[in-house]
Amino acid sequence: MTSSAKIVLAGVGKSFKAAGGGEIVAVSDASITIGAGEFVTIVGPSGCGKSTLLYIIGGFVSRSSGTITMDGRPIEGPGVERGIVFQEYALFPWLTVEQNILYPLRRRNLPKNEQKAEAARLIEVIGLRGFERRFPRELSGGMRQRVAIARTLAADPDVLLLDEPFGALDAQTREIMQDELLRVWRATSKTVCLITHDVTEAIYLSQRVLIMSARPGRIIDEVRISLDRDLPREECETSAAFAEQRNAVWLKVRREALAAATR
Repeated sequence: MTSSAKIVLAGVGKSFKAAGGGEIVAVSDASITIGAGEFVTIVGPSGCGKSTLLYIIGGFVSRSSGTITMDGRPIEGPGVERGIVFQEYALFPWLTVEQNILYPLRRRNLPKNEQKAEAARLIEVIGLRGFERRFPRELSGGMRQRVAIARTLAADPDVLLLDEPFGALDAQTREIMQDELLRVWRATSKTVCLITHDVTEAIYLSQRVLIMSARPGRIIDEVRISLDRDLPREECETSAAFAEQRNAVWLKVRREALAAATR
């Protein structure tokens, strides 16, 4: 883990008004410190408030209590320094695949030849060469999510916030996108916070996995991940170290999921 704190949550809570009156506490007293350049994943049972916590970091949802800062400054709303990929794809329907990816590149004021080259590279990475001029309505859900991921990467934010970004992808494409995310993180030292239900994905990508309790969600444990990321993926995922760390996280999440089911 790096020495300087990038994002700090202290005692963050979030409550929503219930339809029949009263309130629902989604997140309770969550305290997290994410170091600059660190890759952190949050896992937990369904409905525990993982996505809510991520949207609070992104500035899309206001907190009910506690404080949250980035680089020592309070987060009060969305910002270009924080790129987010939602569970549901979010594309401009009137723009083609290429135009959607070019949009953030133009906002970075890159030379046109660099914009086109980077857009082409990202389209190749997400496996959509030949679909450059297609509109979102002409793509499957998984293809649209791939474009949304590429567009977020094209914006080059300091912090990447990812809410189940690969859930709609087939297994092969999911692995390709995981590897690309890992490559980007290692090459750029971006700060990454990922939400996922996939414990194997969490272990493969992360330096640290935070485990949330059943609702109201609290950070109840963490597992530091130690893997040789210079190994080929096949060797990494079939190693004894990978299995041991995956099992440790899986058991903790399963206990919380079982607790949630009996409430």
